[in-house]
Amino acid sequence: MTRLCRCRVAQWVSVTAGLDAPATTARDPLAVIRRAVPAWENPITHVEELPARAGSAVPWPGFVPDELRDALRRKGIERPWRHQAQVAQLAAAGTDVVVATGTASGKSLAFLLPTLSALLDDPRATALYLSPTKALTADQLGAVESLGLPGVRPAGYDGDTPIDERDWVREHARFVLTNPDMLHRGVLPQHHRWTRLLRRLRYVVVDECHAYRGVFGSHVALVLRRLRRLARRYGADPVFVLASATVSDPGPAAARLIGNPDPVAAVVDDAAPRAGRRFVLWEPPLLRESETSGDGGFGSGAPVRRSAPAEAARMLADLVSARVRTLAFVRSRQGAEQVALTAQHALERTDPELAGRVAAYRGGYLPEDRRALERALDSGELLGVASTNALELGIDIAGLDAALLAGFPGTLASIWQQAGRAGRATGSSDGTGNEALVVFVARDDPLDTYLVHHPDAVFGGSVEAAVIDPENPHVLGPHLRCAAAELRLTNDELALFGASERVHSVLAELVRGKQLRSRPQGWYHTEPGHPAAEVELRGTGTQVAIVESDTGRVLGTVGASRAPGSMHPGAVHLHQGRSYLVDELHLPADPAADGAAGMGAGGIALVHAEDPDWTTSPQTISSVQITGTTRSQHFPGVTVSFGPVLATEQVVGYQRRRKRGELLDVVELDMPEQQLSTMAVWYTLDDNLLLRNGLPEEAFAGALHAAEHAAIGLLPLFAGCDRSDIGGLSSNLHPDTGLPTVIVYDGHPGGAGFAERGFGVISQWLAATKDAIAACGCRSGCPSCVQSPKCGNGNHPLFKDGAVVVLNQVLAAIG
Repeated sequence: MTRLCRCRVAQWVSVTAGLDAPATTARDPLAVIRRAVPAWENPITHVEELPARAGSAVPWPGFVPDELRDALRRKGIERPWRHQAQVAQLAAAGTDVVVATGTASGKSLAFLLPTLSALLDDPRATALYLSPTKALTADQLGAVESLGLPGVRPAGYDGDTPIDERDWVREHARFVLTNPDMLHRGVLPQHHRWTRLLRRLRYVVVDECHAYRGVFGSHVALVLRRLRRLARRYGADPVFVLASATVSDPGPAAARLIGNPDPVAAVVDDAAPRAGRRFVLWEPPLLRESETSGDGGFGSGAPVRRSAPAEAARMLADLVSARVRTLAFVRSRQGAEQVALTAQHALERTDPELAGRVAAYRGGYLPEDRRALERALDSGELLGVASTNALELGIDIAGLDAALLAGFPGTLASIWQQAGRAGRATGSSDGTGNEALVVFVARDDPLDTYLVHHPDAVFGGSVEAAVIDPENPHVLGPHLRCAAAELRLTNDELALFGASERVHSVLAELVRGKQLRSRPQGWYHTEPGHPAAEVELRGTGTQVAIVESDTGRVLGTVGASRAPGSMHPGAVHLHQGRSYLVDELHLPADPAADGAAGMGAGGIALVHAEDPDWTTSPQTISSVQITGTTRSQHFPGVTVSFGPVLATEQVVGYQRRRKRGELLDVVELDMPEQQLSTMAVWYTLDDNLLLRNGLPEEAFAGALHAAEHAAIGLLPLFAGCDRSDIGGLSSNLHPDTGLPTVIVYDGHPGGAGFAERGFGVISQWLAATKDAIAACGCRSGCPSCVQSPKCGNGNHPLFKDGAVVVLNQVLAAIG
């Protein structure tokens, strides 16, 4: 059976092949990474051959001006692909449209055809482009500028734009390329200075819209509603053109995002050419006893596999040594740094001249550092890069020879985005190019293990829906304040922001808090200034600056909510290949934070350079109070519920381990409690149901704990979230239910829609959870099924077989 590949490259922008491109075809990349594996080990669980495909081109739409056609032909584009023309025609006819095709399908041309045509036909028309990353905005700006179209006047507008250039953009630019954050903070609050843009706004392009999910997506949805409202007040009604990776139900998802009650047309048939790809599912082998500390790294004697980052670092070094241009995606900032550093050290031993052509790339770098890395990668100066998902949606770097995915990136859509970075489009006249290699390296984790042993979950064609909840009162309230501060909010406009009952309830709360004033003509903002600065779209809240103690140099930032777990005193922190130890952490609520380095309202972590022979991991205690029930389903002996909870967590210490896993000691800490009011899904079981099925009462706690860990690990497959977006708790006698209970909650104030999605797919979710546990070959539980490296209780107690009993009874009851 031929599989469809979700892959994208900007068809109309050429990509530098790299300094050593001719050498990349001399060796099979899969053979390069396989040669270091002993013959008796077989880490490959599945190989999917994604064949090359020729494109289907069609004539230019009639509305495209000759000068735009000529400019595109100079770029080597004689005709558009069929789906590009279809999107352009729908948009030109005034229909909101989303193009949801693969990572190499040229979606950029699809939205630029109608946008640039309108700007060329009407010298007063304007357009707005939004992307989730600054790097992608800069890349698109360069591509538009390279067309040399007279009168279009494209300009970037983001946090790095100098003040004097911002004035020029407001006064002269006709095609403004920015991001939702800058739209929220720099455009909408000053709409009176952007009258020229808003009054003649013809198109709003929302690129990579699948990235707008969870709390971030909910915030962006409300920013777009505020934009639509202001544009209408100025007399414009722009057409929205959205570009997405392959997602479930792209039309309804796009409509939810832009607040359109009418359907958004969806174009999903990909007519672009595609390079062949060999997609490998790779499960690292188990570590030999001599390679572990004897406790498996988790204190339980469980078998442990080689880590996905370690495997990726080894593969990266081998591929770079063979001059194979490679991008390795790693889940965490620290992991990306470590993978790059490990690959560099390996190359220093084997190919010293290549060690300097490997680097890390991640968020938190200073802008000038990011730009330098992007230029080096684009030019081919760098042969290998270890990156977080910052490059998943970043500059146009498709056309690399290999992509390594060190662990599940959070969604299936992200898997295909990252995989699409590999594959040349220049190897043949039909654009299909040379075969590329993609390797998904499983972490020792329930979801990763499930995927490498269930290839249909990856290649079967189903992709997650984008989950957002714009009516979350914690998100909706601040944006209603912003809207009222921009212009008086009228009753006729409330439907744009959500269901009448919910919106009126939030407005009433804002009025009671004296943040808004209600009058017959509408709602008015009562406080001076604009509240946009108080609203953090990406859900990270206040940032903590990471500062080198000796020099005062700012190394980067970390969200205040993540700082206690990652930047506590004594923590090991990696930055651009160097190790640092944290000396002090002052959170934003700590008065010492402001005075330590003049960081204003943010916090500060003071660090010094040191290269210790250990790693650190935090230990936490937590509790979850059920504060209400929104929905419940009752079955014999089992109840499944969804509703609000209050989660409390405190970092109480950290473990220090040798890099091979040997436990050195546990250091106690006295960190402040953190409380989170959010939404959760939970299920309860009658004690007798478990006792009748052979589970003794003393085993309840371990069985429920194991079922909770595995459920957290598998929910991202169904809810489109990252494991870090959710948390959980289990109890053999929860004080609020009086029964054995398993709770999984959203890790964001007010919820993000993930727990609600879990409630809606409870049968499928728990069935996959049970299958993942039962199929694992370990004896009593391991990181691939029920152990969690982030467990605050050190993975005690855990009862793997008992978890299967628990899940079997829940599934039998709910049918």
